[in-house]
Amino acid sequence: MESAPNINDEAILEAAERDLTTLAAMYIEFQLPPYDFTYLCTIHRILFSDLFEWAGELRTIDISKGNTRFCNVGRIEKEANNLFSMLEKDKYLVGLPYDKFLTKLAEYYCDINVLHPFREGNGRAQRLLFEHIAINCGYNINFSGITPEQWVAANIHGYYCNYTPMKG
Repeated sequence: MESAPNINDEAILEAAERDLTTLAAMYIEFQLPPYDFTYLCTIHRILFSDLFEWAGELRTIDISKGNTRFCNVGRIEKEANNLFSMLEKDKYLVGLPYDKFLTKLAEYYCDINVLHPFREGNGRAQRLLFEHIAINCGYNINFSGITPEQWVAANIHGYYCNYTPMKG
């Protein structure tokens, strides 16, 4: 996979990705709904445009991680539009009591995670999207206290519709 600055060393690319996306995230201002698939793609493009020429574009191959197989490339847009349409019908979770909000947020996060619409950077783009959804609902979510291992485990549980670990 080629990166825009032609970084071929994986460790250097990961460090550059972390630093550049942290910087780019500071320039992404909170916006009110609609939160749709275009919004997610825009977040991804802004976060990763300094690293990848294809930032914000849908992946063109099927992918998996371990035993987790992500959405078939030919169904990404259809499934994404279905999920974001459901989120809109749920009024972007506005007005829900905190416990119900966490449950629905975890469900949507895990369902959208199964899409994995981009070649790389799905998690960072998704977390920012869900931070915006939470802010719009009057809540704050903070991912900083979660280890990478806990996060991966919560996402794997979510893949099998066990959302409890995702609720933290």
